[in-house]
Amino acid sequence: MKNLKPLIFPLVLLFVFSCEKQNKKSEVKNPLGWDLLETSVNSSIRGLSPVTSNIVWASGSGGIWLRTLDGGVTWDSGIIDGLDSVDFRDIEGLDAATAVAVSAGQPAVIYKTKDGGITWEKKFQGSEKDFFDGMVFHKNHGFVIGDVVDGLWRIIYTKDFGETWIISETSPKGKIGSGSFAASGSGILVNEDDLWFISGGEESKLFYSPDRGFHWSEFSTPIIQGEPSQGAFSLTLIDQNVLFAVGGDFMEENSKVKNAMISLDKGKSWSLPEGNPPSGYRSGVTYYPFHHWLISVGPNGSDFSKNGGHDWERFSDVGFHAVFLDKSQSSIWASGPDGKIARLKF
Repeated sequence: MKNLKPLIFPLVLLFVFSCEKQNKKSEVKNPLGWDLLETSVNSSIRGLSPVTSNIVWASGSGGIWLRTLDGGVTWDSGIIDGLDSVDFRDIEGLDAATAVAVSAGQPAVIYKTKDGGITWEKKFQGSEKDFFDGMVFHKNHGFVIGDVVDGLWRIIYTKDFGETWIISETSPKGKIGSGSFAASGSGILVNEDDLWFISGGEESKLFYSPDRGFHWSEFSTPIIQGEPSQGAFSLTLIDQNVLFAVGGDFMEENSKVKNAMISLDKGKSWSLPEGNPPSGYRSGVTYYPFHHWLISVGPNGSDFSKNGGHDWERFSDVGFHAVFLDKSQSSIWASGPDGKIARLKF
């Protein structure tokens, strides 16, 4: 028989390394807080788009844009087309050089850069009635949701990575004055052909399209609503059927009353969490599949859930506007007031 020791030793090492990796994953029970990064800007940062664990785009008040290529160690920044009075509340990073940014209003515009932010080209100009709330992309398709204009929800879409934009003629009807919240750019969500957005204020309803915006259905929700400051603010997808939403009342940032909800059927029906809710008004939520965590953020701190959103634990008192998983699903990022951008520690 041949000597098997040369073969056994590498296999033993492989087994040991595999066990160490599994043990390291199982040892991580809670988020350890946020690693706050130096951005050298003081704008309110609501637009956030992590492409990978190293490439992150952001945007905010004063027309500001930011980009890091080294995981937040250094940041490039500037003002989009000189619009230093405009609030760019959402941004989508397509790669290291390319991003699309959308302003809320005054004016409501969409810009794109293809050279890492050196130059920005206006791709869409909204009307005086337009107020844009959020943007989402799936591959070459992108969608912007805006408040109701002339009895219809304003939905604008692109099929060419944001080069050209078209106002949808099949948007769902809406009451005059109805809108979504432009707090974190995450009140709209897309997954393949499925498209969702959620309204707030007098009525907080979930709008769902199974075919990227051609046909729509609307569904009631149990989250707090009825006042202009109340409703759902952010959506995330746990799997292809399960959605989670957070919100509350931004005038009562410490209130836990009906500030989160879950749907098991693509948004057709909703229920409130069974256990402890997030610890206040929350403007952003995202799902981290590696640890099966939901992470939510708001002005009074951050919470996480490890049982699908039924129970929440507070892990940080640092306030943020937005939170997102990067597209490679390897890191969690948050952004907030005073130029604040951070990476989740675990």
